Amino acid sequence: MKDYHKILEIEENATDDQIKKSYRALSKKYHPDVNPEGTEKFKEIAEAYDVLSNKEKKEKYLNSKNNPFADSPFADMFSQMFNNQQRQQPKRKSAPDKIIKVQVSPFESYIGVEKKIQYLKDNHCDTCAGKGGEQQSCNTCNGVGFQIKSFGTGFMVQQMRVACPSCGGRGYTLVHRCFKCDGRGVKPVTHEVKVKLPVAVDNGQFLKLENLGDFRNGEYGDLVVQIELVNKDGFEKMNDDLIYNLYLDLEQLKQEKYVIPHPNGELSINAPKIFDTSRPLRLKNKGYNNGDMYIKLNVKFERPS
Repeated sequence: MKDYHKILEIEENATDDQIKKSYRALSKKYHPDVNPEGTEKFKEIAEAYDVLSNKEKKEKYLNSKNNPFADSPFADMFSQMFNNQQRQQPKRKSAPDKIIKVQVSPFESYIGVEKKIQYLKDNHCDTCAGKGGEQQSCNTCNGVGFQIKSFGTGFMVQQMRVACPSCGGRGYTLVHRCFKCDGRGVKPVTHEVKVKLPVAVDNGQFLKLENLGDFRNGEYGDLVVQIELVNKDGFEKMNDDLIYNLYLDLEQLKQEKYVIPHPNGELSINAPKIFDTSRPLRLKNKGYNNGDMYIKLNVKFERPS
């Protein structure tokens, strides 16, 4: 069991003010926006404060520390069984993913650029530690967040779990709302992150960035970056093939060579003997992952007025 007092660097007989003061100092020190390597520590600090600042949670925590199996000869067996179960069933985040779209050109996909992304993110409120204010266990659902409703009569009775109407499924109500976040527990901020795109990233693909989403239910969700491939500067991407639209006027049609832009540098190719716009020119291994590059020939001609 985690030692919440040790995590908050306080004594077991610490007062509420001492708990709050230590939490604020440590949360600022290990906040992901300030210390990217302190994400796990920050989550532990928030978890510890959530328990020790709540009278009912704190009482349950202190009671559970006196584990009746701690001195049992089977303690190691119970611990191993519990750890194996945790490994088999990884804990799922209660905070939902935050999905944002990022536009990428075929050229950028080819070289795998680093994108600087700005998005609106809900950070936890420092004043109330993301709790929204002073909480009180819901009297309607006794803190579980739901009620069991029965439907039908006789042998056709069905039971269904529904969210508690008094607390909205949270298990608690707010006695005093936080003045800074008005009870929401979060504050929106503009966040910036750099994302290294993998080579040949394609339309509709997703990149997941852990703990960079919104703060919900006492933890940060993940940020999911959805790739939206947009044709640009004459380039297109089709699977592993790179396509370029080449526009030529009447004078350029007479040239013996064409200069073609390419992510690895300009390419000089021989002009076809027969100019046929229905048949693109093919350059082997100049596409994505040793795919090919196709050059679509287009005539651009303006008639004299």
